Amino acid sequence: MILIFHNRSVQKKHLFLLAVESVHVITGRGTVVTGKIEQGALKENDELELLGKVIKKTSCLGIEMFHKTLKEAEVGDNVGILIKNIKKEDVKRGYVLTTPGFMKIYKTFEAKVYILSKQEGGRHSPFVTRYKPQFFFRTSNITGSIVLPENVSVVMPGDTLTFKVELVDYCPLNMGLKFVMREGTLTIGAGVITSLL
Repeated sequence: MILIFHNRSVQKKHLFLLAVESVHVITGRGTVVTGKIEQGALKENDELELLGKVIKKTSCLGIEMFHKTLKEAEVGDNVGILIKNIKKEDVKRGYVLTTPGFMKIYKTFEAKVYILSKQEGGRHSPFVTRYKPQFFFRTSNITGSIVLPENVSVVMPGDTLTFKVELVDYCPLNMGLKFVMREGTLTIGAGVITSLL
């Protein structure tokens, strides 16, 4: 039993995750995405999935860090990854590169959120259901509509509550993922995903 549990934990640790920061094309070679490895390790020829509005299969054709070619990269490394059969227009900042099957894409989730007060640099006024701020997850930024619980008609700056969010498009999300909410230049709230719908 202990061995099985140990293997599972090792397996989870090796699940790869990188949030795309930028995209480049190397003439004659293909598309390169850059970012910091958030979880796991990556080797040349590893199978991958690119998650954005849709999920695309790909694989790692090469890894570079500070103009050096690597056979393997791990957590914390800032790398460029050459990916197979993906055009530059098929990927953008905020997409996620992962081990196949590790993550899914969602449009709706529930989250526990703290709304910053005016003194903390947040909103000066309350908001109601269907309010649409920007949500920042990892390197992505997407508009979402807030659906308040039936017993809550208005949210005041300084409140903490759980509500549903309906994003305008699909986005790679996972349980426990932290995010911030912004309106223009104001950071208006910070939350954590508690349920994926």
